[in-house]
Amino acid sequence: MSILDSIQRQIPPIHKEGYPFIGGFALASLVLFWLWSPLGWIGTILTVWCALFFRDPVRVTPVREGLVVSPADGRVSMITMALPPAELGLGDRPLPRISVFMSVFNCHVNRSPIAGRVDRIAYRPGLFINAELDKASEDNERNSLVITTPTARIGVVQIAGLIAKRIVCFVREGQAIGAGERFGLIRFGSRLDVYLPVGTKALVSEGQTAIAGETILADLAGEDPSRAYRAN
Repeated sequence: MSILDSIQRQIPPIHKEGYPFIGGFALASLVLFWLWSPLGWIGTILTVWCALFFRDPVRVTPVREGLVVSPADGRVSMITMALPPAELGLGDRPLPRISVFMSVFNCHVNRSPIAGRVDRIAYRPGLFINAELDKASEDNERNSLVITTPTARIGVVQIAGLIAKRIVCFVREGQAIGAGERFGLIRFGSRLDVYLPVGTKALVSEGQTAIAGETILADLAGEDPSRAYRAN
């Protein structure tokens, strides 16, 4: 393998949704260079950041019935019992909810937490408050999916953040989807909530870094024992 091939393998591909933004940042950088070179370098840095934001790396997803993987890169910000959004149709009692917060430095391509069928997609406009706040689940703009498996129904909610102005969904109702497959993205900075069946135990801890399509959040089959965690 040549040095060039080795370098190329370390550079993740860019999702097509990002091309217009990267091109816009690059064009603005050229204009800024013409006006004043220090501004041009700032624009160049922002262009690189934009490219990293829309990176879409290959992920290796663990495949076993019942495994629920993280739908997003980021930090597990909250594990709690919460009432699911009404539009999900998951009932009127609290369910286990795992929230993953994505900063503006995380990859923002979202992946299905489980294999199944997309039974429901519901978009709801709303506010753009800090996605780390608990009330963001109720007040912020969001797009909700229900994925049905032979044994369970999982709710996945894309929540816009403080500066996120666009939620993109790639799938449609009735579509079959595999665990770890891409289903959407959010621009820029946001949160994903996963609603699990009653009695499901989380296999992650608050503060843990999650990787979309790879980190196991829970095991619906109950074959993976509960885990203990320690921050170092």
